[in-house]
Amino acid sequence: QIRLVESGGGSVQPGGSLRLTCVGPVFTHTHNNYCLGWFRQPPGNEREGITTSANNGTTTYANSVKGRFTISRDNAKNILYLQMNIRNAEENAMYYCSYGPLRVGGDCGFEERGYIYWGQGTQVTVSS
Repeated sequence: QIRLVESGGGSVQPGGSLRLTCVGPVFTHTHNNYCLGWFRQPPGNEREGITTSANNGTTTYANSVKGRFTISRDNAKNILYLQMNIRNAEENAMYYCSYGPLRVGGDCGFEERGYIYWGQGTQVTVSS
């Protein structure tokens, strides 16, 4: 059963911008307090968390994307966004959105085991 669906991937040049979208009816129907996250997996590498958004308004960013990527959400439409200002080819990856319950401490983390629903991913290809 598909819970999350990403879109918006494609080809982009270094220095360019791209906005990813994740649609998920599960956002408002599973937990009262939850996290939404964006992860990415470059070719030959492990998946890594890059940004999260809790429904209490808290956002977190990995150092690698801080200041260049922005996570946002439209709760009324159950849509999660990732606005990216691409730096270089190292950001060539499959990008995934994810959903999980808010952690006991009231924040969201980058550990994959904390997320219970995942999209199928959308490919971002960075080339000059």
